[in-house]
Amino acid sequence: MKHGFRIFDSHTHIGTARHSGRSYSADELLRDMDRYGIDRSLVIPFPVVESVREAHELIGRAVLAHPDRLSGSACIHPYIPEPEFRDEVRRCREVYGFRALKLQPQYHGLNPFSKASNFLFEAALENKMAVVCHTGSGLPFSLPSLLMMPARRYPELTIIAAHCGGAMFVHDAMLAAVFCPNIVLELSSLMPNSVLEVLAEVPADRLMIGSDLPENLDVEMGKILTLPVADEQKKWILGATACRVFDGACA
Repeated sequence: MKHGFRIFDSHTHIGTARHSGRSYSADELLRDMDRYGIDRSLVIPFPVVESVREAHELIGRAVLAHPDRLSGSACIHPYIPEPEFRDEVRRCREVYGFRALKLQPQYHGLNPFSKASNFLFEAALENKMAVVCHTGSGLPFSLPSLLMMPARRYPELTIIAAHCGGAMFVHDAMLAAVFCPNIVLELSSLMPNSVLEVLAEVPADRLMIGSDLPENLDVEMGKILTLPVADEQKKWILGATACRVFDGACA
């Protein structure tokens, strides 16, 4: 809890990232969660890893050891054979109870708009997962508006636009959310004035915080805690939206 609000960080990573050399363990994540008053976190593999299966097992073990603190997300390169992709998504759900599938157009070159990507969203839907998709850096496929097509194709699927398009494409993300009620916006990297713009068009129960990296935690929480908006809106953004999306209930 932080200032009376339950906090669910919807964007964290553990493991070792090949693209950046960063390494972060489950114990370090839990330590930082305790330090900053985070109740739960969604844990995602880094976008480029040595072994996807090993990354999932690392997260899976942490989720099983701390089910009251952690939820898991898969992240799989989209250009392996489709049956292998679907099998790994299913394994993550059945063995470890993962709640989300992360898509990385920035590093994986997938086009969310294309029908060739349909199986990615179908795999999540079949396993009762939400889809978290990186948006912002990594054009052209990381434009938030490209998520409108899968959102329309699969209206029962929740799709989260991670980073809400970043500072440059925040209005593109807002447009996607306004016209697609199953698109949720994760607000990491936005300045407070941009968050207020988002709130003017998208209800708080479709917004959520995320830190992405541990050094961002204090800033990402603080910008919501100090917003000049109602506590009810802060409650949804800080925890209740993610609780509903990833855990099926609001605490």
